[in-house]
Amino acid sequence: MHVGFLGGAREVGRMGITVKSAKTQFLLDYGVMLTRPPGFPMHIPPKDVDAVILTHSHLDHSGAVPLFYVEGKRPLYTNRLNLELTQLLIQDFIHLSGYYLPFEYLELKTMMRTSKHLDYGVTEKVGDMTFQLLNAGHTPGSASVIIEGEGKRILFTGDFNTEDSKLLAGAKTDYGDLDAVITESTYANEDHTARPELEKRFVDSCTEVVEKGGIVLLPAFGVGRAQEIASVLAGNHFKYPVILDGMAREASRIILNGKEFLRDPKLFADTMRSVEWVEGWQDRRRALRTPSVIISPAGMLKGGPSQFYISKVGKKANNAVFLVSYQIPGTPGRELLEKGICTIDGKVRKIKAAVKHFDFSSHCGATQLKEVLRNISGKPKVFAVHGEEVNCERLANWSKSELGLEAVAPRTGESFEF
Repeated sequence: MHVGFLGGAREVGRMGITVKSAKTQFLLDYGVMLTRPPGFPMHIPPKDVDAVILTHSHLDHSGAVPLFYVEGKRPLYTNRLNLELTQLLIQDFIHLSGYYLPFEYLELKTMMRTSKHLDYGVTEKVGDMTFQLLNAGHTPGSASVIIEGEGKRILFTGDFNTEDSKLLAGAKTDYGDLDAVITESTYANEDHTARPELEKRFVDSCTEVVEKGGIVLLPAFGVGRAQEIASVLAGNHFKYPVILDGMAREASRIILNGKEFLRDPKLFADTMRSVEWVEGWQDRRRALRTPSVIISPAGMLKGGPSQFYISKVGKKANNAVFLVSYQIPGTPGRELLEKGICTIDGKVRKIKAAVKHFDFSSHCGATQLKEVLRNISGKPKVFAVHGEEVNCERLANWSKSELGLEAVAPRTGESFEF
């Protein structure tokens, strides 16, 4: 068996991995780097790919998949919910790119038509290899992948989270004997705050601002994080108005139709009934007249209605901006966190509102990553990917020194045999 790394190696973004037997080649994810212009993984001829397997909808894993539908129709395997959320994000990516992309809406439609729904735990055979998807606990519909071929078993964790959240059950990690593991390393250097403590601190902070007549802006990713935050507020009996805007609205409608993927479908349905949905500019302006919590993409303040809201909410000291996801260096959200300023419509503005960060991550922390590797059966070769260079190296070195496993932090373009 051969594994090749086309992207996502020693970096976060443009994930792309090949797994190849004597007769068959799978492509695991094919994402973009959300730079300007967007960055793509290394090229692979579509005719060389027998199946594309998509772990989840976020663009760093899905954004370049339509390239395989410019000519030809490679089968795409994922589940129905993940596919619909992927379509939503790629449509938005095409619409907002502002750059030439090597595909259009037509290729996205072909991708949707050529996709094959696969439930968790169901084994699928393509050529001389089989594979199955397992719940990854990262976003609604997200999956880890186990591939079998040539008498070998390989796991690609994708982005995964073993801890339960309000929205999703944590990933199940009973993988059986493995010969190779490709694991994310996003948080190989740190642990997350314990969920009960984090939720209490977050809800108390929101309550304090609103009870003093202020507005809390929560910039949040439209798929996954926005729904999780709304569920945290509802699940902790937050009694003030919660307003939902931007792509989070359509994503929430899609997720409501995929309740079988959720940890507590009733809580989510109740949450969605309790929030106020913004349907236009009139609602948006009305939202700013009432002490409330506003949940709106983009999660790093790069576009979306959150830019409009921060231009208003940021002017008053009794308001607050609570960032609920990782802020990539160079983004307006990171600038706000580090310097208390935000670039809006090309103008640098001082933000008077209180700014806090709450670590509602949907990735494993360092302890969980190590626990998963420690409990895997067999003596697998470990490939540490999807993290800053130092984190990929850190997890690979730990696997070697603590577990005695062969481990590597691969570079883009490298391939290995096992």
